[in-house]
Amino acid sequence: MSAPSAAHDLRAVTALFDMRADFVHAYPYGSGHINDTYCAWFDQAGQRIRYIVQRINHNVFKQPELLMENVDRVTKHALDRLLDEGNPEARRRTLTCVPSHGGKSYAKDLQGNVWRVYPFIERARGYDELETNEQAYQAARSFGEFQKLTADLGGDRLHETIPNFHNTPKRLEALKAAIEADTAGRAAEVQAEINFALARAADCAKITDLIAAGEIPERVTHNDTKLNNVLLDDVTAEGVCVIDLDTTMPGSALYDFGDMVRTATPTTREDDTDLDKLDIRLDRFEALVKGYLSTARSFLNPAETAHLAFAGKLLTLECGIRFLTDYLQGDVYFKIKRPGHNIDRCRNQFAFVAAIEKKLPEMEAIVKSYAG
Repeated sequence: MSAPSAAHDLRAVTALFDMRADFVHAYPYGSGHINDTYCAWFDQAGQRIRYIVQRINHNVFKQPELLMENVDRVTKHALDRLLDEGNPEARRRTLTCVPSHGGKSYAKDLQGNVWRVYPFIERARGYDELETNEQAYQAARSFGEFQKLTADLGGDRLHETIPNFHNTPKRLEALKAAIEADTAGRAAEVQAEINFALARAADCAKITDLIAAGEIPERVTHNDTKLNNVLLDDVTAEGVCVIDLDTTMPGSALYDFGDMVRTATPTTREDDTDLDKLDIRLDRFEALVKGYLSTARSFLNPAETAHLAFAGKLLTLECGIRFLTDYLQGDVYFKIKRPGHNIDRCRNQFAFVAAIEKKLPEMEAIVKSYAG
């Protein structure tokens, strides 16, 4: 096992928390690219136990203390709900924050870095690649359960850790500004993509208009519903716990489901340039619908359910708009691996939007078959 990063003294960091155990060693853990994540071993009265220790990237999340207020409120509420239900694995079914000696859900080191500690959820793991429809079902069921557990969260509105994250009209406005500025001199070469986005301006505003009209409620949403943000049981392969709660904030349940569709149902990767191969897997979509509605049906209202299929189109369109905007601005936000990477991603996402549009009646029929 590799040693901790020289930049971070994990023994000193974990001493800021009420561990009630003795530090043994720690090593970098996981495949995330934003926060610094470690697995730390402790000795607790002769028993070896593990914790996840994370430094929150304050360059990405400008107000990490507010982010942790969200995480603390959501995880405590989810745990209370699970305990009230008599779930025998309540503390395995949600993340829980180890308190600092000051009683907060986080601690600051001498350099001003914000850290948090979670008990390690044993006998479960995340998968970077979706391999089966059963995994899709379990992930969707788990994200629905997460929304269900937080549906009655009381108190003040959660902080918006990334304002307007899924505000598609705002994303379209940013695209129009990038077209007008044309700082990288690329607008002329991508006119077809620009026209594709602008032709769907009415779609961009559909969910935000429904929220504004009160027809769709604002909910606690995860906002990063990839398969690797759900831990699956090592033995049963059941979805156990939703992780990576940094983007948990107010939003629409449709955003979470739509992003599942965007990431789980294409027949190719999001930067594949062979667009003739790109289509939507309806079998995978059905697995998502079946899993999600098995837990979310109890709290979704009819307008939310009616827009589940459309949400997949909207979130894909939004992502394509973001790739196009970044390309026009000179590739300043998304990391690229080759020249033209962002426009390749954009074309892929827009091709997937077109594929969804062709299959939308079939997708809506699938939703209706499980929504009854």
